[in-house]
Amino acid sequence: MPEHILLRHRDIPHLDNLETYRKNGGYKPFKKVVTGMEPQAVVDQVRSAGLRGRGGAGFPTGVKWGFLTRDVFPHYVVANADESEPGTFKDREILESNPYQFLEGLAICCFAARANTAYVYCRGEFWDLAHTLETKIDALYQAGLLGENLFGSGYNLDIYVHLGAGAYICGEETALLESLEGRLGQPRLRPPFPAAEGLYGKPTVVNNVETLTNLPPIMDHGVEWFRSKGTERSPGVKIFSLSGHVNRPGNYELPLGTTFRELIFEHGGGIPGDRGIKAIMPAGASSSILPATDEVLDTPMDYESVAEIGSQLGSASVIVVDDSVDMRWLVSKTLHFFRHESCGKCTPCREGTYWMDKIAARLGSGKAYPGDSALLLDVARGMQGKCLCALGEFSTMAVVTAMEHFPDDFNMPGGDDQ
Repeated sequence: MPEHILLRHRDIPHLDNLETYRKNGGYKPFKKVVTGMEPQAVVDQVRSAGLRGRGGAGFPTGVKWGFLTRDVFPHYVVANADESEPGTFKDREILESNPYQFLEGLAICCFAARANTAYVYCRGEFWDLAHTLETKIDALYQAGLLGENLFGSGYNLDIYVHLGAGAYICGEETALLESLEGRLGQPRLRPPFPAAEGLYGKPTVVNNVETLTNLPPIMDHGVEWFRSKGTERSPGVKIFSLSGHVNRPGNYELPLGTTFRELIFEHGGGIPGDRGIKAIMPAGASSSILPATDEVLDTPMDYESVAEIGSQLGSASVIVVDDSVDMRWLVSKTLHFFRHESCGKCTPCREGTYWMDKIAARLGSGKAYPGDSALLLDVARGMQGKCLCALGEFSTMAVVTAMEHFPDDFNMPGGDDQ
């Protein structure tokens, strides 16, 4: 196994200690940036590296930074640590075991964005982790790595931790900003986008924890080093959160472009009981479900390749489904989650998730009415493209693709059509 870049604590004991982190090169990249580079040069280097957002959308990070309104201040940076997608647990490991690389990346992002204030928005269930993170930030202040006049450069930076209340919707960046401002966590209408009017109406960058953790090594080793890993259009490494019917679930840091087959069988140890694989959910509950054909298993896990076979890489929370699973049950489970987490702001999502959950529960319990499968598909397709944010769209993914790829699972007694 090659040396880790993001999960370095697996190679270096006690990396969550600031002294240990600094002995292993920590905060040298931040000092290099603050004392020897202009903010635009940092933006240009990250853009040239091709780093893409690791929170799900895969949007180029440097390009996103470049959208910030230049002549309106202050600027803010918000780290999205609201890791709530079922099947995703990569950010938590970084925050628990390699927090200083994340915080250094956040500081580099702040300098590039010309921001003097940053917030780490943690999901409500991270209450213990959030308090620990505050002690790590306190240690940075004591070491002179946060606060005023950093490295004698005149640059000032403060970082604060904010704890959410446990709402999945706050992983959506505008709902997160609403929550951070003290309002109900519901998505905003866009435009304007956060880069123009974000936190407190000011230009704001919102980046995922894993995205920010990539920044210190990029600034330390350079563009060519970063692009030597992964693929041309999806460079770098990615943490794949592997779960479901697999012998060795866990986080695996691998180059983008690694195949599903390698992840599941070589790193994950295959399927318990040597059962067959029925399906793969590449991006957690939000996924379009893929049948586990040879073509799918041999597909490189990068943003373009997964899209070409009809799904999304997202945050790379790969859930393996073996051949014992009835897709009606799986769909019912995902819909129950989305119904519970819908914020209710827009009608298609509020009503659609409710009715899809009701119908899927009937299908899963064997008490369906004739025509329920067709009705479920009709509701799902009626929601697509009509919701305020991605949650409503995501809630339809498992329904539409499960019924497309596994129609036999939805053939109900009594002449029910699909």
